[in-house]
Amino acid sequence: MLFKTILFAMIPAFLISCTSDSDESNALDQIAQEYVKLGLSIGQYDGDFVDAYYGPDSLKPTAKPDSVFPKETFLAKAGELKKNLADLAAKSKNDTISGRAKWLISQLTAFERRIRIYSEEYAPFDTESKDLFDAVAPVHSEKHFQDLIARLDSILPGKGSLPDRFQNLAANFLIPKDKIDTIFQAAIAEARKRTLKHYKMPANETFTMEYVTDKPWSGYNWYKGNYNSVIQINVSQPIFIERAIDLACHEGYPGHHVFNALLEEKLFREKGWTEISLYPLFSPQSLIAEGSANYGISVAFPGDEQKQFCKEVLMPLAGLDTSKTDAYFEALEIKSQLNYARNEVARGILNKSMADAEAQRWLTDYSLLTEKGAADNLRFVKKYRSYVINYNYGQDLVKNYIESQGGTADAPELRWQLFEKLLTNQVRASALLEKK
Repeated sequence: MLFKTILFAMIPAFLISCTSDSDESNALDQIAQEYVKLGLSIGQYDGDFVDAYYGPDSLKPTAKPDSVFPKETFLAKAGELKKNLADLAAKSKNDTISGRAKWLISQLTAFERRIRIYSEEYAPFDTESKDLFDAVAPVHSEKHFQDLIARLDSILPGKGSLPDRFQNLAANFLIPKDKIDTIFQAAIAEARKRTLKHYKMPANETFTMEYVTDKPWSGYNWYKGNYNSVIQINVSQPIFIERAIDLACHEGYPGHHVFNALLEEKLFREKGWTEISLYPLFSPQSLIAEGSANYGISVAFPGDEQKQFCKEVLMPLAGLDTSKTDAYFEALEIKSQLNYARNEVARGILNKSMADAEAQRWLTDYSLLTEKGAADNLRFVKKYRSYVINYNYGQDLVKNYIESQGGTADAPELRWQLFEKLLTNQVRASALLEKK
């Protein structure tokens, strides 16, 4: 009898808890819809704001945009949604609800910053990146890059300036124009095969490849929804053999295509989280997207496997001599550590402490780019601004987080599992730092 009394006494409390969670979830879903509406409305003015949307048509704006950008209206709406989300997160005892709310708050903080940028109201580089991407990349002095260059100088053959010597070596690995499609098809097929050994993708997932010109980027994934992507490769820029694998992984498997498809399947389709159907390019979501896409290269091709696949499969397909492969990949290993030089260029340009000529020098001397490559990179920096931190710092944050959880090269299966967890959840850079 006592057991029954206790049991019946528990039932009302249980029902109240369920009702409370249900009410909070409904409130959060309503806010998520308002978040999507706001993002799509901003996108009517800012053409770079919405990278992908595959949610219901009912959330799309029906009215034509005003002739004047409604900055204050958008800021007020973002602030209102953030306040409602903060109240919900503070009172909720449900970790999923509070986690979603905090993620949305970070996304809306990025909305606010991008609205100001579009209105030509600028902030220092680090303030901008913190608001947009929830992260502040480390600062590196010029001496840091000079020391790395000195290491590279000791291994590069030939005479002349170091950028010229690197370009002379790299020229041996340039994919001929008439072989680009053949090489990319082989690279992405291998990246996909390796990914599908570990992940079950939606049955109808697919992609199409396109080759484009005159872009400030080397590759782009346009996610179309329903597990479909268009992957574009910019053939105006010289494409070296290792970049075929880099871009196949980054834009495809296990990078952007997999990331977007799994988010759509696991969070939007299965859980009904409307906010996931909108991908705002300038948001914390992009740091995880770019960082995981870059780290995914070494997940799919660990250790020397990228070099071996290039040497044994791609280079013969491209008709390239393999005799200098080891020297080239040794140089690439050091060069990869120079990636942060572009951050310093962006920091200098945005903070108005570096002129274009000095930026060109940094990009040729420390990023080892050709004159055209440096010009394209400078063009990228001016268009996408602090977005550059997502590639290098984002990659390092993802790498450090996964490997701190045991997902090292010695535990490849665990690394794939941890990587999948990252690709199927709402994650912020600050959360990765907290969990290290």
